[in-house]
Amino acid sequence: MNMANFPVYTVSQVNGYLKSLMDGDALLSGLLVQGEVSNYKCYPSGHHYFSLKDVQGTLRCVMFRGEAVRLRFRPANGMRVVAFGRISVFPRDGQYQLYCTELLEDGRGALDEAFERLRRRLEDEGLFDEGNKQPLPKYPGKIALVTSPAGAAVRDMLRILRARWPMAEILVAPVRVQGQEAAGEIAGTIHRLNNRTDIDLIITGRGGGSKEDLWAFNEEVVARAIYVSNIPVVSAVGHEPDVTIADYVADLRASTPSNAAELAVPDQKEERVRLEQLARRLVRAEGTRLAVSRRELAQLRNSRALQSVKVPIQDRRLALDSLRRRMGLALRGHSEQSRQTLEAGRGRLPLAMRGQLSKQEGQLGKLAAELDALSPLKVLGRGYSIARRGEDVVFTVGQAQPGDELDVLVSDGILQCEVKGKEVRIWQ
Repeated sequence: MNMANFPVYTVSQVNGYLKSLMDGDALLSGLLVQGEVSNYKCYPSGHHYFSLKDVQGTLRCVMFRGEAVRLRFRPANGMRVVAFGRISVFPRDGQYQLYCTELLEDGRGALDEAFERLRRRLEDEGLFDEGNKQPLPKYPGKIALVTSPAGAAVRDMLRILRARWPMAEILVAPVRVQGQEAAGEIAGTIHRLNNRTDIDLIITGRGGGSKEDLWAFNEEVVARAIYVSNIPVVSAVGHEPDVTIADYVADLRASTPSNAAELAVPDQKEERVRLEQLARRLVRAEGTRLAVSRRELAQLRNSRALQSVKVPIQDRRLALDSLRRRMGLALRGHSEQSRQTLEAGRGRLPLAMRGQLSKQEGQLGKLAAELDALSPLKVLGRGYSIARRGEDVVFTVGQAQPGDELDVLVSDGILQCEVKGKEVRIWQ
């Protein structure tokens, strides 16, 4: 092909020619187009920019402020509409678009209807129940980010996670987040992460976009993967107004990926302040305890008992001697009074009764002497002892076994003994 035979045109000339062709086409100068609103934006200038979509294609649209002020409703993404206008080329960009002059609401969009049907079905199955949601670990050691490795969302999450809690290890699990294969990749990655034992938390999501861009997180396969996950899952899809099925099923919904990173980990600065406060409280508590212990130690150090071990013994010995003197005086006084009473009474008795009383006193004295001779105390005083186990007196070797503890009574006290062995003997 000899290019020299063809004239050369500028880009502006080509765009202008296409514009003139479209502007001169009767069909394109006024037509009705039905579709679903997507990527809708209203700028401060008052101009409305959006796209109309169906299953197979997309058409860019613009409605200028002069026509937009006559709208009886506010367009929204997912809304099905019928637009009237002309199709022409915008020469600067070289792209054709529909210049809308009227816009009529045509019921809910197919995506909205599909979303609502799935939401109701999963809600009826209990996938959204709060009782099924797991608490997030307070100090996660390893966090998996199921998202696109090239998007701004993953960079924002990494930056915030490293700043707030650098102790956590971050694993980026790369997946596609839009397109036909995205939902399967997201669900499969969540399943594979659950086969590991080192993952404490999963964050899945992406940055903002149209309803179509976010649709992977509205797929049932993703919802069920999140629901059966043994690892807590945070959903972080789009911006605050964007709500997906994944948000309903996840253990926690974050308004944005950045917000998910903030909710996933504590702030190291706040934790450091809290630990410093706890340390100060511990130091104060220990200081108070030590001060009390020092006072108690000082009191014990100055006590008479520690200054002289004999002091409490001497005090009790003096008290015992005083008690003995008082008892002796009391007994002597009582005996003398009894003797005087007896003598006075004897003098008033007849002579025969006096003799009988003297005889009985002699018998009483003899019995008292015999009783005194049989007293165990007299036996102990002669060098013997009495063995007891509890309240029972041990009479024979068979009443005690090695290891038994016995109390052995001697003349001036009790010996606490343990039986080491035993031997049977017949004393002659």
